[in-house]
Amino acid sequence: MYPTPTEHVQTVDSVMLYIVVISAILLIGITATMIIFVFKYHRKKGHKPVDIPSNIVLETVWIVIPTLLVLSMFYYGYEGFKEIRDVPDDAFTVNVTARMWQWEFKYENGKTTDTLYVPLGKPILLKMESLDVNHSLYIPSFRIKEDVIAGQVNHLYFNPDVVGSYIITCAEYCGLKHSMMYSKVVVMDDDKFYAWYNADNPKLNLAQ
Repeated sequence: MYPTPTEHVQTVDSVMLYIVVISAILLIGITATMIIFVFKYHRKKGHKPVDIPSNIVLETVWIVIPTLLVLSMFYYGYEGFKEIRDVPDDAFTVNVTARMWQWEFKYENGKTTDTLYVPLGKPILLKMESLDVNHSLYIPSFRIKEDVIAGQVNHLYFNPDVVGSYIITCAEYCGLKHSMMYSKVVVMDDDKFYAWYNADNPKLNLAQ
């Protein structure tokens, strides 16, 4: 089974929580240690510095532990990354074109819209390219984002599992109206989607 946005969201949020918790523990621990050392070891009048001998065990610990923590963060993050890179062969393909300041979605039957309509439970593969500057297609609700580059086709994959409308935004500053470069992905039941997909009117919206 390929991961759904709900499962991918759980993966991404878990990785984020893991990193935040470790960072908070290190921040509090290091800050507390610094404060204690400031009061305990501050130089008094007449104090003569004394050389402190090296401690191989201590030096090994503070190298090994941070290294293991960073590697664990990388591992969990990479597991989530693989979820959206393992694209199934039967994925429904949509070509995405980005330009200042608009998204365009073109389907295999030639239909073109400014809103991304997709069928429920069908793996979706977006093939994306920019006509001008760099953009970045970001669907916050699905926790997925991919840069859209001129002269290069980038890919983004997801498997929608809940009917609804979700915001698409540009996450790469692309000029004066960057903040207005919004669209949406509308996840529809199969019958509604294919009724829209096969209709003559490309603006027909049966998702509402």
